[in-house]
Amino acid sequence: MNDDLPPDLPRLRTLETWLILSLTRVQRRIADIEQREAERRHGQQVQPPIPDWLLEVGIGSDKPPVAVHVGGCHMAGKRVRGIPRNQALRAITGGVDACSHCRPDSELGILD
Repeated sequence: MNDDLPPDLPRLRTLETWLILSLTRVQRRIADIEQREAERRHGQQVQPPIPDWLLEVGIGSDKPPVAVHVGGCHMAGKRVRGIPRNQALRAITGGVDACSHCRPDSELGILD
């Protein structure tokens, strides 16, 4: 017989109940974490591809262009949209600032 368990049936039943409740809590937590992980993986799979070029726009009704970034630039603000290469070239040559961190002007071949 195992010495670390109570010797009588009422205390063993109490211990059994506590263990069942504890196991249920652990199983629920595991299920919650597995669900969150599945949702995170799904979110990564369905995320649209990062555009090659980003146009950052300012605040206001006309939202003037502020800067051009290489897609995925960490300095790009929240008000950005993906643009094609030719539009990025036109924006930079038209006076829109090129991000000094990701250097889209160099990537586009405007500067060496």
